Amino acid sequence: MRLLVVEDDRDLARQLHSALTDAGHAVDLAHDGAEGHFLGDTEPYDGVVLDLGLPEMDGITVLQRWRRDGRDMPVLILTARDRWSDKVSGIDAGADDYLAKPFHMEEMLARIRALLRRAAGHASNEIQCGPLRLDIAASRVSLDGQAVTLTALEFRLLSYLMHHQGKVISRTELVEHLYDQDFDKDSNTIEVFIGRLRRKTRAGLIETVRGLGYRLTSSPGGDDKA
Repeated sequence: MRLLVVEDDRDLARQLHSALTDAGHAVDLAHDGAEGHFLGDTEPYDGVVLDLGLPEMDGITVLQRWRRDGRDMPVLILTARDRWSDKVSGIDAGADDYLAKPFHMEEMLARIRALLRRAAGHASNEIQCGPLRLDIAASRVSLDGQAVTLTALEFRLLSYLMHHQGKVISRTELVEHLYDQDFDKDSNTIEVFIGRLRRKTRAGLIETVRGLGYRLTSSPGGDDKA
C-alpha cells in the first residue's frame, strides 16, 4: 500500500517512514500542510498519517479541503493536543481515527492496518483467497498452510491484490499504489514481480485480463501470461 505522512517534526517523520516502510508500505513524506495538501490532492494514496499542528496550512484545513474535493482515502490524524474538542474537530473534518502524541509505533501501525483493511472491506487481519492466506499483522503469506517466502516488493504487490481480490487492477493502478513518487513509472517491474508471484503461488490464481490488467481469483482458470 502507498501512504502519505504529513509531519513537520523531521525526526518523527523519519521514524514514521521507517516503521511504515518496514511494515511493507511505500511511503511519501511532506513536512508542511501546503505540500501535504498538494500530494494528497494529486496522488492516489491508500492512507494518510496527518499531523494537525503543521506550518503553512494546519492539518484540519488540509483534511477539510481533501474531503471537499472528494478525496476519500482513510486518514489517521496525529495531535499533541490533549483536549477532547481538538479530537472531535479532527473527526468532524473527515478523519477516520486519531492518535495523541506521544505514542507507540506499534499502536500507530495497528491503527493503519485497521484503516486499510476496513477501506478494502475486510474486518479481520487475515485475508484469504482460495489456498492463499495473508496475515496483515504479521506480514506473512501462506499457501495451503505452508509459508511462502517473498521479497518486500513481492509481498507489497500480493498484499494489494489480496486486499482487492476479484477486481481487475490495471498496471497503472499497481504502479501508483505500490511505489513512492520517485519510482520510474516506465519500468516493467510490475510484470517481473507478477511472474515471480505466479511461480511462488498456485497456477491461475493471478489472472491476466488482456488489455485491462490483473485479477487475483480463488477459482483458477484465467490466462497466466503477463
